[in-house]
Amino acid sequence: MKLQRKNRRALALGALAVSGALALTACGSDDTGGTDAGGGSSAAASNVKCDDAKGQLLADGSSAQKNAIDAWVKQFTQSCKNVQINYKGGGSGAGVTAFTQGQVAFAGSDSALKPEEVEASKKVCKGGQGIDLPMVGGPIALGYNVPGVDKLVLDASTIAKIFDGKITNWDDAAIKKLNPDAKLPSLKIQAFHRSDDSGTTDNFTKYLKAAAPADWKYEGGKAWQAKGGQAASGSSGVAQGVKQTNGAIGYFELSYAKDGLKTVSIDTGASAPVDATIENATKAIADAKVVGTGKDLALQLNYATKADGAYPMVLVTYEIVCDKGNKSDTLPATKAFLRYIASEDGQKVLADNDYAPIPAEIISKVRSTIEELS
Repeated sequence: MKLQRKNRRALALGALAVSGALALTACGSDDTGGTDAGGGSSAAASNVKCDDAKGQLLADGSSAQKNAIDAWVKQFTQSCKNVQINYKGGGSGAGVTAFTQGQVAFAGSDSALKPEEVEASKKVCKGGQGIDLPMVGGPIALGYNVPGVDKLVLDASTIAKIFDGKITNWDDAAIKKLNPDAKLPSLKIQAFHRSDDSGTTDNFTKYLKAAAPADWKYEGGKAWQAKGGQAASGSSGVAQGVKQTNGAIGYFELSYAKDGLKTVSIDTGASAPVDATIENATKAIADAKVVGTGKDLALQLNYATKADGAYPMVLVTYEIVCDKGNKSDTLPATKAFLRYIASEDGQKVLADNDYAPIPAEIISKVRSTIEELS
């Protein structure tokens, strides 16, 4: 992890990725601790442009980027003391619902808005609509708890069968074939998934559909569809469940792989299995394409990549905000906060907290769009 951190610092802003840091948060239930905004905190705080920002910002959504939000809020509020930010990381589905119902200044989602959600947003965004601003990126890690197994390799087909209940024991022949040197116990697999509507679930199942279409027949989306397994709320809930349960495996954003929780390496068909690291996720996200129209910056990811060193199970979190028709009492604070997290200083915070910064060509578009919000 120390080596990863050094490499992440080198990545800094050019890295990649994207994910829409939802908006804010001073107090959320998904906090895993240890998000101290990394190095250069005083410099980052001193460069925040507050303008006339004041008041309370409410936001909800993706729990995957909750740790990033915590770090950002800490820095932002040191400078903009007249702003209070409350981010509830209730999941991407909850965030989008809260946004389209006009309950939050903006929301965070690991999936871009669907056409029907854009249409619903027009009732809240007077004269405009909701748009997707990619802000944070990173790998979806598969954390596991199998005694005596310090290194575990799985491929897409095996992962799909595990989470569909077709492979039920850790000493299954398919797992043994991928891990010939591991001492796999005769232990029941406890597969954890999200109980709440989740963009992480959406991206995880998009990966399974793209990389193992013969073994994952579900439609996908924010709601978990396969039967069986263990359900937990939020990224932190899944990570905690895996940590506390022998034989467990579960998916969550990499920043939740704390306190010795081991993560799976994926056999993509490349020259070697790929580890869940920021650097490797960056290689997979680097070829993402902007597919949104107008001011919307939704991205298309390549989940089936077989490039050497590219970790394919990635997510991008978007900030969802009105392009026009934002409430006048929250617009200054919203723009100030979004401006900070999209800035060079804000993006550097990501690299210090197990997230991937947005590539320069994309984040520059995000910055321009933020200034045009009205």
